Amino acid sequence: MRVCTTYGSPMPLRRGAAMHEIRLDVFDGIPEGAGDESLVTLCGKDPSLVPDSFGGLVDVGERDLAIPHRKVRSFHDFSGTPDAEGIVSMLSEGDQEVSKGAFMASSFADICSIQDASRALGRKHVLLGMGPMGEVTRIRQAALGNEFTFGYEGTPTAPGQLSAEEMESLGDDCILVGITGHPLSHTLSPRMQNAAIRKAGINGRYLVFDSPSLDRIEDAMRGYGIRGINVTIPYKQDVMGHLDRIAGAAEEVGAVNTIVNDGGVLTGDNTDVAGVLHSLSGTALKGAKALVMGSGGASRAAAYALTKAGSGVCVSGRNRRTVSDVCKAFGAEPHSGGVGGFDVIVNCTPIGLVEGEYPADLSGLHRGQTVLDMVYGRRTPLVSRAADAGCRLADGADMLVGQGAESFRMWFGKEADVGTMKEAIQ
Repeated sequence: MRVCTTYGSPMPLRRGAAMHEIRLDVFDGIPEGAGDESLVTLCGKDPSLVPDSFGGLVDVGERDLAIPHRKVRSFHDFSGTPDAEGIVSMLSEGDQEVSKGAFMASSFADICSIQDASRALGRKHVLLGMGPMGEVTRIRQAALGNEFTFGYEGTPTAPGQLSAEEMESLGDDCILVGITGHPLSHTLSPRMQNAAIRKAGINGRYLVFDSPSLDRIEDAMRGYGIRGINVTIPYKQDVMGHLDRIAGAAEEVGAVNTIVNDGGVLTGDNTDVAGVLHSLSGTALKGAKALVMGSGGASRAAAYALTKAGSGVCVSGRNRRTVSDVCKAFGAEPHSGGVGGFDVIVNCTPIGLVEGEYPADLSGLHRGQTVLDMVYGRRTPLVSRAADAGCRLADGADMLVGQGAESFRMWFGKEADVGTMKEAIQ
């Protein structure tokens, strides 16, 4: 990996850097130490500010200027990513040595357009996605055939940049995993998984793929060599149509929350089952009467786990059809009343994360019940009322840790330090 160190404020140039980006909206001139390995970015400034003797690259922006230097033309779109044909057309014109394009990436389709363009563009280039979704394009320089990539020193100069030190540490062959869903602003999985990755001494990073669609997720995983992805709301069932195999508990649950990429073969599994049992490890489940609130992918995992543990399961939800589907799949019963007659209550809805009403009346909560809310990291209405009623609270963070540790084992072939995971999200 060839990392060009970029600077958000004037400072001494970083020692040992393969390249430096000297932005003329940051520096008044070319600082000492900037040799032929440097890139001077004009940022709209007059090209005469660059001495004729400078032997590095000069980025003129979109302007097709005639300059006595090795030239880069760069195109930026902070609102979106064109399709591959549009990117190739944009970057093909001109006599520059290197064509650079940086585009705001917001979906799997966007980062696939960038990779498609990299394969079709018959000239030296640097193609990058901006924003969190685009981080993978910065790390996988080799996959895109980029001449170099960027990492910052001090403060970032573009959305989604990683530090130059971290980029150099990761390199092209690091292991990449991540999470997809929409929206993902609340997720603590990156903090938890990256802490576990560091603790285990693995050269890797857990990324966030907040995409409004699963379109081309399979192409992105294969093309960028992404080892695995966790799947959360609302994609746990829809993602199954994008995979090569369904294995383990996912086959019976009918929902996937973990994808493993083995040499391009994408296998879907379900670690939510392990997460439910981990969070309820101190509760007697055999013979217990359990209520599952919700009828999506997480509720299917909860119903499966509780049934396998010997509980009698009821399901409440707003959608009668999906409630019926869950009940038929796991021998459960639909429920439309209160919670008073249950030993265990598991909330699998996003209520507490979003506004709305629970699909069961909470007024019957009482001491002796165990309540697990899968919405973690906040005091939800359910958690508040359960605490006031004297219920035993199973920590939703334990659910997150339990499923995350199992995903970690599938991706990396070793056990995660669950203590490190739990500490990272507290």
